[in-house]
Amino acid sequence: MISELLYIGVLLITAGAVSWIYFPNSFLKRYLLKNRDTSYRIRTEDALKHFFDCEERHLTGTLDSLAGFLNISRDKAAMVISRLQENKLIEAERDGIYRLSQQGRSYALRVIRTHRLWERYLADETGTDQMTWHYLAEKKEHQLSSDETDELAAKLGNPMFDPHGDPIPMKDGEIPQRKGFTLAELPVLETAQIIHIEDEPEIIYSQIVAVGLYPGIHIRMISSDKDRIRFEANGEEIVLSPQIAGNITVSALAFNEVIPEEYISLASLQVGETCRVISIAKAMRGQQRRRLMDLGIVPGSVIEVKFSSSSHDPRAYSIRGALIALRKEHTSLIYVEKTGV
Repeated sequence: MISELLYIGVLLITAGAVSWIYFPNSFLKRYLLKNRDTSYRIRTEDALKHFFDCEERHLTGTLDSLAGFLNISRDKAAMVISRLQENKLIEAERDGIYRLSQQGRSYALRVIRTHRLWERYLADETGTDQMTWHYLAEKKEHQLSSDETDELAAKLGNPMFDPHGDPIPMKDGEIPQRKGFTLAELPVLETAQIIHIEDEPEIIYSQIVAVGLYPGIHIRMISSDKDRIRFEANGEEIVLSPQIAGNITVSALAFNEVIPEEYISLASLQVGETCRVISIAKAMRGQQRRRLMDLGIVPGSVIEVKFSSSSHDPRAYSIRGALIALRKEHTSLIYVEKTGV
């Protein structure tokens, strides 16, 4: 049996070799070459993104940094750098340090533009879990053409920032600017607004998402030291390590900007209590946000908590004469003011 399998394997390999040599336009050869070219292009684009990120963060782009970013050997990273130099996409700034050429920067910005627009699309137009936005956008950034990217931007209203607060490069390569500083640098008792949350590494981003933070939310610093950062957001006290807080960028409020009153969430009400909707948190996006609004959950609507399951999730609410079941993950993002019991 084993000898028969080996014999069949040898025949297939031989047939493949003959096809490759004598039938240069065979389907198999075209398929393999296409996949090879796609792989080269993806690795090239990922490498350009890496060097762009190094420049933006004032870090040095080197052979070792590229190998680590792409998770490949130094020899393979050297081949990638060689191809980038041949195509005039990067330049050797000095021994062992590389920078993007003007052509390379333009190419990198096109890829980044597609990535951030696709994240914006996933956030605004779908119910995709935010923990998968980055992963899905990394796939799509290599698939859309420049024209398709422009069509996507127009469909979304040409947004300036992605859902994490990162600037989306314009078609002409211009990058919107937004100045801020890390949450860890916010003085005690000062109030600010979160304008950006870094989505890498994922393990840190997941902890930020878990405590309910998102761009647009107002925070007030309670205390800060080398071990922990304590602040208030949406009426709740949150504690983060300085390392995690360093991945959150905030902006000081303008002197005439009114700080929103502290709202309570619909999830905090008890059975029998009524309330009036103030707003829906910006963290509620896309299809889920539209669904809530279609159910009548809009500013000014009156809601009564009618029933609760044994686990208290979901609970039943009376909204405009209809009885609707909602889970805590949604009601915690609906801000209300009590109107009675």
